[in-house]
Amino acid sequence: MTSNIKESDLATPAIALRGVGKRYGAHRVVDHVDFVVGQGELVGLIGHNGAGKSTLFKMMLGLVPPSEGELVVAGASVGGRGFRAARRRIGYLPENLVLYDNLSGRETLHFFARLKGVSPDACEAMLARVGLADAARRPVREYSKGMRQRLGFAQALLGQPRVLFLDEPTNGLDPAAIRDFYEILLGLRTAGVTIVLTSHILAELQQRADRFAVMAAGRMQAVGSVAALRAQLGLPVTLALRLEPGARPAAIRRLQAEPGLALEIREGATGQDLTVRCVPQAKMAVLAALQPLGRWLDLHIHEPSLEDLFLGLGRPA
Repeated sequence: MTSNIKESDLATPAIALRGVGKRYGAHRVVDHVDFVVGQGELVGLIGHNGAGKSTLFKMMLGLVPPSEGELVVAGASVGGRGFRAARRRIGYLPENLVLYDNLSGRETLHFFARLKGVSPDACEAMLARVGLADAARRPVREYSKGMRQRLGFAQALLGQPRVLFLDEPTNGLDPAAIRDFYEILLGLRTAGVTIVLTSHILAELQQRADRFAVMAAGRMQAVGSVAALRAQLGLPVTLALRLEPGARPAAIRRLQAEPGLALEIREGATGQDLTVRCVPQAKMAVLAALQPLGRWLDLHIHEPSLEDLFLGLGRPA
């Protein structure tokens, strides 16, 4: 992927990576990644297992040194003199957070507060914020997987971070907890917090993230909004029609007679269903061709989903 990072960009965004790579011997885990995230953006980092997402996270956090490239996070060069102070402005929830089972939820959060130099007075409000106020005194060994995940999210939020890295943050959460989690993220983003998260549940990300970064085999395959990725990949749009009885042959004739339209037409089993697949630019032309027919009962337009885009882009280039 061609770099689009300018020198001036490195001083302004919350995250800026240029030419970042990581090798373990001859094995290249991350390969020349360029990546810029603006202040207050919520970006979904998606890719297959082994794509390099977790390694990229660890490099941005300063936990793993890069083999090459430049990383600027929260206004400081990762690994540089100012990064130690900058890390206090960064929150992180790893995919597999290890907790002390004998400590209570409250004691666990107090422990992380001391590590971060945060007043323990902030812990009670944080436990309430993630829905653990009633379980604060219980030992962590009695927590469900979802409760442990919420406790991990609470520690990531301690200290009012300006940049958040969340690795599979909804793992183990029920639908209500997932909704509450994203409501918290929306409030943080509105307040200017920059958020990068990974998730294999693409449907929950599609309507919530500003942009998506698709990784495969250690490389950044594409970065953009769903609309931008749709335009880049050009996947077909599907129009599913329900017609009045006997109207399908006329509809097919009208579509086949339309000049310049490359269509895939499928007849449904009922005699009233008709499915048309076309390139996105032809969608309005298909509707215009069918409009004079005037015998529609229902119409559903399916644009390529984030999952469709991921399956198209999330392969090695």
